[in-house]
This record gives sequence, structure tokens and C-alpha cells, in this order.
Amino acid sequence: MLVMTNTKDHPTALPAHVRTVVVGAGYAGLSAALSLHDDGIDTVILEGSGRVGGRVCSERRRDGVVVDHGGQWVGPTQKHLLALAERFDRPTFPTYNTGEHIELWPDGAQRRYTGAGPDDGPGMDEYLAAADRIDELARTIDIDDPTATPDIEKWDSETVHSYFERTVANEDARRRLALAVEGVWSIEPRDLSLFHLLFYVASAGGFDQLMETEGCAQERRFRDGAQSTALAVAEHLGDRVHVNTAVRHVEHTTDGVRIETTRGTILADTVVMALPPSATQRVTFTPPLPVSRTRWVERSPMGDVAKVHAVFDTPFWRADGLSGQATIYGDRAVGVVFDNSPEDAGHGVLVCFVYGDRQRSWSALSDDDRRTAIIDTLVELFGDRAASPIDYTEKIWPQDRWARGGYAASPTPGTWFAHGHDGWRAPADRIHWAGSETASIWNGYIDGAISSGARAAEEIRKRLSR
Repeated sequence: MLVMTNTKDHPTALPAHVRTVVVGAGYAGLSAALSLHDDGIDTVILEGSGRVGGRVCSERRRDGVVVDHGGQWVGPTQKHLLALAERFDRPTFPTYNTGEHIELWPDGAQRRYTGAGPDDGPGMDEYLAAADRIDELARTIDIDDPTATPDIEKWDSETVHSYFERTVANEDARRRLALAVEGVWSIEPRDLSLFHLLFYVASAGGFDQLMETEGCAQERRFRDGAQSTALAVAEHLGDRVHVNTAVRHVEHTTDGVRIETTRGTILADTVVMALPPSATQRVTFTPPLPVSRTRWVERSPMGDVAKVHAVFDTPFWRADGLSGQATIYGDRAVGVVFDNSPEDAGHGVLVCFVYGDRQRSWSALSDDDRRTAIIDTLVELFGDRAASPIDYTEKIWPQDRWARGGYAASPTPGTWFAHGHDGWRAPADRIHWAGSETASIWNGYIDGAISSGARAAEEIRKRLSR
């Protein structure tokens, strides 16, 4: 596993006092700490798990193949992530996007196509029309102050499921839209408010930015895994990063903020909480956080997703003119497949995504039955050569002790309107908030996590200057 271990095996004692404590060593926390460190502000990071990277987790398997169990892609408009990777010399390469994609329907029918979808595919025209309407509505969202959006109450009161049922007559188009929602938010349309969908689309710069590969969010991958940049930042920060140091309690005092951890107590002038909402709920606060923040955290559950990698001797599907990309509609466990082979194509790797309702059913199966469900679908898509991978690995994110789901937390319908103004990211006295869920641009993505850390660091610089 590509993890940082220097502070794990030989932990450095916690300092008694620092200017700023950053809680969480995902990309948001690392970004905040790096920004403050660059400005000479004394900072430490406290991370409960034994590694840095948060919801970005890379592993080098036994054949030397690096797989990304969590976030992995970067697109051309994700400038914060690209800049950080360039600073620490972590190269990228294009996602394999050559050849025909496949879509598989519940009745077993398959279609091969290039581009965004088959022109003659069932429901395709209605799907594209619905995407255009979503883009039109999303352009009205105020991404810096979302609760100032004029129609927020109406849109946050409606689920995406009911919106699709109301506005999209074609059942196959609704199937396409539902899979799109599962693929981006890892939840079902019934669990997502129309407002959050529109905010997210606006945050990314358009519906296609979320869905497509070339020129969009899935354009490139990291040669050494997406966690490699996080590891480089942590190495740069050195002993300021403390893993296996879970924060249990944060208390405002007359002298600052007292942070109680599993390895002792630190006093700080300011704190950046850079945890997903699921982890924030495990920290207690004195005095209690404002009700709006508490409600926001309580009502922002993580999605249900698993990533499964099947490794082969070669990317054999490429010789058949296939890209390795597939979308699967219906009851099969897999929703989306991508070619995740290394840059040199020394091995072939297919990554399978299992979302929402399908993830909950699939994860309850035995180990053998889960594997069979995945491999059977790959055989259906790519033929008998997919039946015998040389390596197979799963990451079921709801079972992760620290994240408890992925990719990001989505506020339930009504939460933006009722609690967003003060609960989204407004500081609570000396406590500042970071995390991908608090970003205005590329909310829910690694790039958003990095920009959120930079924003929290700027808030602290202004506070300390006063």
C-alpha cells in the first residue's frame, strides 16, 4: 500500500502549542497545512488513520500495478490539483479513450459507440435534452453563496427522482439519467435534491464536465496513483504530520482551542476541521457547534460505492477495438467500467464501480459471490478472456472506518435551504472548515478539496493578522 509510514512507526511527540491545528490529512487538510506552512505559520496536521490522502487511496499490487481505490482522475479545469501535482513533480497521463465504448441493457442487448453515447440508443435524444435543461438551470446557481439562489427553496424541496419523473417522459432516458446520478454522487436519484444536483453541475462547469472523459473530469490519471501527490506534500511537511492521532474533542478556552487526541492534547490559536461530515460527527465540541452546522453535518450522508479492480496480463480488449469503458443498466452489480491499465500497458486493468442500491445488495454477498457477480459482467462485456484475472481487489467504501462511504457527502433534500447559509462552511469562532464538500468549484472532487484548504488557510491568515 502506498502509505506514509515514518510517523506511524516512530511517532514524534505532539507539541504543546501551535498557531494552527489541521484535523484530517486528506487533500483538504494537506492543502491548508501546506498553504500555512508556506507563509511561515506554525501548523501541525492530526490524522486518525495510519495514512494520508483521505478518500484518495492508491495501492501497488503484487505485480507492481498501481490501482486507485478512491479518487483518481483529473481534468483540464481542475487547476488546483494540476498545480499541486506539478509543484511536486507527479506526472499524469491520458485516460485510455480509444476505440468503442459499450452499453449493456437489462435484456442483454449491447451497443457499441464512440463519444457521449450511441446516437440511435434508446432514450438518447431525451437524455441529451434533459442534460441541456439541467445546464440551463445550473447557470442560475450562485456557487459562492448558494443559498442566495432565488429558487433554492423550490429546488431543494424536490428530489431528482421526482424531477426526472415529472420532466422526462421516456423511461430509457430516465434510466440513463439515473445511472449518471449514481455514477457522480454514488446515491440514488430519490436521495438527492434537485438543488444539490444543480449546484454540483454549476460547480463543475456543466453536466458534460461530470460525465465525459476528453476535456472533462476523467481526462487524465496519475502515473504513480492519485495518492502520490498527497504523499509528496506530507513528506514535504515532515514531522508536522501526525498519523494515528485521532481527534476526540475540541474545546474553546480563554487561551485558544484545546484539541484532545488519542495521543495527547494540543493548544492552538485556530483550528481547521478538514474531515468529511461522517468523521466530523465523531468529534465533540465545547461549546457545542451552532445548530446550523450540526444539522448540516448530520444531514449530509456519504454515498454508497465500491471500486473493484480486475488485473489481466494485457489489456486484451484494446486489440478488439474497445476502449474498456462500459455503462450497464439494470440489476447487474456493476454500473460503470473503465480501462485503468498503467501508462505502459504492461498489464490490463478494468475498474468496476458498484453504486447505491446495487452496492448495498452486492456488498452483502459472500466474497466468492461478489467476485462472481463482477467477473460474470466483465465476461458479458469483453468475452471469455475476462474470466481469469491474475489479480482481483475490492474497496467497499461504506466499510471504511474513517470515510464510511464515498465519494462525497450529499446534503439531503431540504438541508441546503434550511441550514446551508450558516452551516455549509461559515467559521465557528476559531474553528474553520475545509473539505471537498465546502468547495465552490469542483465540489466533491480532489480539486475542490485542495481549493477548500487554501480558502480555510486564507481565513486563518486574516484572523491571525488581526
